[in-house]
Amino acid sequence: MKSPNKVSGMRWFIGGLCALLMSVQVNAADAPETVTVTSSVFNNHGTMPLAYTAYGDNKSIDLSWSNLPAGTVQLALICDDPIAPMPQPFVHWVAYNIPATASGLPENLTRDAEVAGVSGLDGMINGLNGTRQAGYFGPRPPVDGKLHAYHFRLYALDANLNLASGLNKAQLLEAIDGHVLATGMLMGHYQRTE
Repeated sequence: MKSPNKVSGMRWFIGGLCALLMSVQVNAADAPETVTVTSSVFNNHGTMPLAYTAYGDNKSIDLSWSNLPAGTVQLALICDDPIAPMPQPFVHWVAYNIPATASGLPENLTRDAEVAGVSGLDGMINGLNGTRQAGYFGPRPPVDGKLHAYHFRLYALDANLNLASGLNKAQLLEAIDGHVLATGMLMGHYQRTE
């Protein structure tokens, strides 16, 4: 049988260890990739149809997600192309202040900076893409013989950050640093051949 002093010391140690672990902030790049992100438009690693590119109708894809971790309060989204020549990666979509109660985004979502009138997306903000405009900007790769990749990455956040409009990718990543519980990614491909 352990002495009361050893038990008390063990409790203090475990309590201190738990407090330390809970105080560690998770960097977005280090967050576990456990969220499932899908679209009805293409499968993961599939080809994005022309209509969702800037060569076509330039309408945003629909997105759905599941497996959000416990404690998710808000969501953020970044879509970029790491293969684009300049700037690299080229940012196609930045969105944030997405309520955790939302299960996805509809196709052809408004490009307005402040999303309004869309059920379940009250407060959502379209940040600035690589053209310095709000909202989605579809793939528009050059005819360079490369198959470009479009990473739609969702971030599950532990707080209602209530971020102001007008943030770009770098600013958003800085704002959510330490608040990311988990991420998930859907990757699409597109290649311009003519």
